[in-house]
Amino acid sequence: MNTRPKIITVANQKGGVGKTTTAINLATALAAIGERVLIIDIDPQGNASTGLGIEREARKSSSYDVLVGNAGILQTAIETAVPGLWIVPSTMDLLGVELEISHQPDRVLKLRHALRDIRDIPYTYVLIDCPPSLNLLTLNAMAAADSVLVPLQCEFFALEGLSQLLETVEQIKNTINPRLSIQGIVLTMFDRRNNLALQVVEDVRAFMGDTVYETVIPRNVRVSEAPSYGKPAILYDLKCSGSQAYLQLASEVIRRERRPKAA
Repeated sequence: MNTRPKIITVANQKGGVGKTTTAINLATALAAIGERVLIIDIDPQGNASTGLGIEREARKSSSYDVLVGNAGILQTAIETAVPGLWIVPSTMDLLGVELEISHQPDRVLKLRHALRDIRDIPYTYVLIDCPPSLNLLTLNAMAAADSVLVPLQCEFFALEGLSQLLETVEQIKNTINPRLSIQGIVLTMFDRRNNLALQVVEDVRAFMGDTVYETVIPRNVRVSEAPSYGKPAILYDLKCSGSQAYLQLASEVIRRERRPKAA
């Protein structure tokens, strides 16, 4: 009997924090340890699609078509080079989707409605890669998700904007999606030689407690290079520190999922 997949939105309104890198490498790592994973790319830049080697001409239908009702998730999903990993790709058409759906009463629920048709399909995880802003696309992702995973760069302004994101999650939970929670916070681009980065890790853990994953993603050249080859870092260089960290993160995500809930 098929079970409903866990739907995780990967979001941070701040750009350059490793959001898409985390989405594609966490998805790849989950697939590598036996999960069946779908990424939904709803960022008009389409970096998750490009980073998984999906050429523009191969994107016959996209997340835009899903949101405006022209195609279903299953029609749109493309199998990637990673066994067990599919993606609903993005195109630049998404730039106009807000204008098209903004006057519709269910404008925030478009993705949730579209995801109904995967309940009987054996994906175990669905990861939604959002644009770097709290716009209608991101709100659609949160309305459809079980939880929000927040990549947070180890830099001076790491906590700036986090409170706004957490407030948005709480508003969505109180008004549209009562099951929504914070999946966890992933500290990214960590450089242990930098005293400031060490202080940021300490501050974020003090502020957010167990919400912060134990796994920290290091700043790594091989991870940065991988998207230009249309590959996740785990395929590009499995042994690099960044790839190993994402494999650890995937294991931690699954371990936390299986942890008994507090009464």
